[in-house]
Amino acid sequence: MSGRVGDLSSQQQEALARFRGNLQDLLPTMPKADDYFLLRWLRAQNFDLKKSEDMLRKHMEFRKQQDLDNILTWQASEVVQLYDSGGLCGYDYEGCPVWFDLVGALDPKGLLLSASKQELIRKRIKAFELLLKECELQSQKLGRKIETAVIVFDLEGLSLKHLWKPAVEVYQQYFALVEANYPETIKHLLVVRAPRLFPVAFNLVKSFLTEVTQKKIVILGGNWKQEISKFISPDQIPMEYGGTMTDPDGNPKCLTKINYGGEVPKSYYLHNQVRVQYEHTATVGRGSSLQVDNEILFPGCVLRWQFASDGADIGFGVFLKTKQGERQRVGDMTEVLSSQRYNAHMVPEDGSLTCHEPGVYVLRFDNTYSLIHAKKVSYTVEVLLPDKASEEKIHGLETTGSSPAQ
Repeated sequence: MSGRVGDLSSQQQEALARFRGNLQDLLPTMPKADDYFLLRWLRAQNFDLKKSEDMLRKHMEFRKQQDLDNILTWQASEVVQLYDSGGLCGYDYEGCPVWFDLVGALDPKGLLLSASKQELIRKRIKAFELLLKECELQSQKLGRKIETAVIVFDLEGLSLKHLWKPAVEVYQQYFALVEANYPETIKHLLVVRAPRLFPVAFNLVKSFLTEVTQKKIVILGGNWKQEISKFISPDQIPMEYGGTMTDPDGNPKCLTKINYGGEVPKSYYLHNQVRVQYEHTATVGRGSSLQVDNEILFPGCVLRWQFASDGADIGFGVFLKTKQGERQRVGDMTEVLSSQRYNAHMVPEDGSLTCHEPGVYVLRFDNTYSLIHAKKVSYTVEVLLPDKASEEKIHGLETTGSSPAQ
């Protein structure tokens, strides 16, 4: 049995009755107290009564903390409204609402320098509340229960800037909150225009998604405009995405429904850096350098770093060793990212690169030009691995001539 209204086993029916009884104190404050709502939490925990009750009680606390009863009237700041991409647009064949999330169009650093992490996450929570409200309206309109929504993730433009650690942490926290507070609300997660970087990006958030949610992810290939119509009727898809829907003025992007994001103008910046905690601190002696080795075992990994210096600038570059083992002189290594001096004592630096071949990649902090002053450097270095299953999927799409990055 599916565990849905009208399709319950006798044990599930009994669990539902006991669940309702255990929650008598909460029922008056719930956004909905019908069987559809309660069964969402039971299904999320395989009808384990204790786990389901714990999950729902935590959600009710979350509702209070976030004032979710009034979130639909809350307005984010101007910069977030203008540059946080996405929007509700159309319905699938069964009448479920569709949300377009244009991840690749985001300027993560610009947004985090212009708004707080809490505000960005709250804006995304509001989107889920909008979807639930739309499900309710569709249920009334169609005369049957609509419980789930379709999300289309458009990854065109996804690049290394989206792997910036503070930005990834926002998405990780957002996905964790969605899983904890909106169980059983996603029907499909359709991924379109996924570049080769997608497996690394996905691996950073995968652990924040339940297995159930992960199974709902569908990566569409180069012919995604045809494939998306298997899930959504063409008249409910913007022309930009292969359908026939346009704005009233004929705009194929449906700008009245979907925000396409873009680069945040610096005039919105509230500060010039995001506070970072570093894992390592070292002193680079006067006239010397510090080499930090990172072994990359297979191509497709991403090397990500953040660093700050204390009191004065520092040189930085990335090199690939030509021999294993002992320390090599910089002139004997292959230059991957050319060395230059950074005012990291004024603004912390961050960056990343895709490692196209295996080997030992050396992050070199250079103080050879300073014959008087030693430099203190604080840094974090990480090797980001691709998710193997999605990497194989994308490789399979490419080899069949259906490249996902088209």
